[in-house]
Amino acid sequence: MRGDPSVLHVDLDAFFAAVEQRDKPSLRGKPVVVGGIGVRGVVSTASYEARKYGVRSAMSTAEARSRCPHAAYLSPRFEAYRQSSQAVMAEMRALSPLVEPLSLDEAFIDLAASGLSGLTVDDVEAIAQDLKDAIRKVSGGLTASVGAGTSKLIAKIASELDKPDGVVVVPAGTEAEFLAPMQVTVIPGVGPATAQRLSMAGVRTVADLQQLDEDELIRQVGSAHGTSLHRLAVAADDRPVVSDRETKSVSVEDTFETDIIDRALLAAISDRMAHRVSERLQKAQLSGRTVTVKTRMHDFTTHTRSSTLAGPTDDARVIARVARRLLEESEIGGGIRLLGVGVSSLADWIQDDLFTDDEHAENPVEVLELPARPRDQLGFHPGQDVAHPDYGQGWVWGSGRGRVTVRFETADTPPGPVRTFAIDDPALTKVRITGADADGEPETDHNVSNE
Repeated sequence: MRGDPSVLHVDLDAFFAAVEQRDKPSLRGKPVVVGGIGVRGVVSTASYEARKYGVRSAMSTAEARSRCPHAAYLSPRFEAYRQSSQAVMAEMRALSPLVEPLSLDEAFIDLAASGLSGLTVDDVEAIAQDLKDAIRKVSGGLTASVGAGTSKLIAKIASELDKPDGVVVVPAGTEAEFLAPMQVTVIPGVGPATAQRLSMAGVRTVADLQQLDEDELIRQVGSAHGTSLHRLAVAADDRPVVSDRETKSVSVEDTFETDIIDRALLAAISDRMAHRVSERLQKAQLSGRTVTVKTRMHDFTTHTRSSTLAGPTDDARVIARVARRLLEESEIGGGIRLLGVGVSSLADWIQDDLFTDDEHAENPVEVLELPARPRDQLGFHPGQDVAHPDYGQGWVWGSGRGRVTVRFETADTPPGPVRTFAIDDPALTKVRITGADADGEPETDHNVSNE
């Protein structure tokens, strides 16, 4: 174990929603929900103002609207999020050559890789504050919460304790004491089922868990799980920070705050993930033959199902359709806490005729929220960037019945005026954000696998 708190976990606060509030002055300080806006949409991110009303990620948009009807409900702008993420990740890599991105909005940093040693709590707090200031500057005002400790486990937990915009450093040698008063569910691998079994044995806090010997834990939760919990309860975590390696697969996954048993909702989330994977493949000019669906159950057991196509594809319709079939074949039992969709067996070419037009017609995939090619989408959706020769740049406030309403403002202007146009008005054009490359992607949610 390390002798100083040289592992940082940096987590951008309510990232998608914060970018929207940054770029839309009229939404600052107000509830903002980013995700699918239709009747079967799913929340990707909610601002802290919306979270006060119980809105959270992976919640259906319908439920979010019932809890917070006055929030602004916006479709995602992935190019904007990706661009901000790249600027933030560059600041992290300027601090250390060893950065492990977990998603667009969070990463581990190993300060020891910069040659720093013997770091005190004050040293790390100063480093973290400098990094937060740099992030705020390069991102146009976004905030981050930072946790630091002697391991990934401690850094990750610490970053959650003072959100938003906080810094928590756990001194070396105090890890077990730090964890002791927390609920046992703070330990990775302790889901509802495991927590219930432990509760029946009188274990509700990490302190209770620390009192059990390894043999007792194994009797309660099984050999593999018991050994892992015994180590993590006393913060015995020596996992290294691992930087990017050659991409062997592209995947999107999300861990839900509550287990999901609604198959329709899971199908909607799966469709969105398939489209995210497709967009990443297209931007990287890659395609893949194997589609995989990953499910982690309420008891933390993890299952994967895969299907290999005749040739590589980056088509969102194909990926979504295969993912749906794999998900339908999966047992959801008492609920799913994590869902992922990925494509592997990558190639730099695409076979366009994997399925004929007739097969598409006979077995259509219902596209939920995100079209196969978001950048070519017809019409307008809330949050979209637009421009008008007389009013300048703005964003779509709403559309329907042949009209589109726009608020004209940018990140650098005060809240602007609202105007309504015919949806086919040639003077109103869409603005595409440029400057992002193929790296980075989802919600809270993508993973690039190198294993």
